[in-house]
Amino acid sequence: MRLPEMKALLQRTARADVRVDAETVGAIGQGLLIFLGVQDGDTRTCADLLAAKVAKLRVFTDEAGKMNRSLVDIGGDALVVSQFTLCADTRKGNRPSFAKAMPPNEANELYEYFTKQLLACGVRRTQQGVFGAHMEVSLLNDGPVTIWLNTDDWMS
Repeated sequence: MRLPEMKALLQRTARADVRVDAETVGAIGQGLLIFLGVQDGDTRTCADLLAAKVAKLRVFTDEAGKMNRSLVDIGGDALVVSQFTLCADTRKGNRPSFAKAMPPNEANELYEYFTKQLLACGVRRTQQGVFGAHMEVSLLNDGPVTIWLNTDDWMS
């Protein structure tokens, strides 16, 4: 059995929003845009670990210009967007396989749980995309700062 490996791609933002059918369904100012990929075998424990890491990850600058402050420290927002394509397996051929992605009903439950855990970890405010919908995501990446997280890095 393979280790769980919930994935997140974080982008530090000055602002970000997500639209479905031309309607804004989530928007934030300074904070993190979090693309979340949930795979078969991922658990609430994975979501707990990932939410704690995201909330406390020091990727915002302090008064000295050093990345030394977390999302919680700055009172920033989180925009969480489900993205099963983070689970793509591209080892064979030219067409990605998404066989490792968790089935939608289970993945949605962990997506919702992860978002709630961010709040439990002290994140001021969360917004979300619409699970399973075709979304248009816009952001002003601040830095740019983009960080890849994978729970397998801490659970192995």
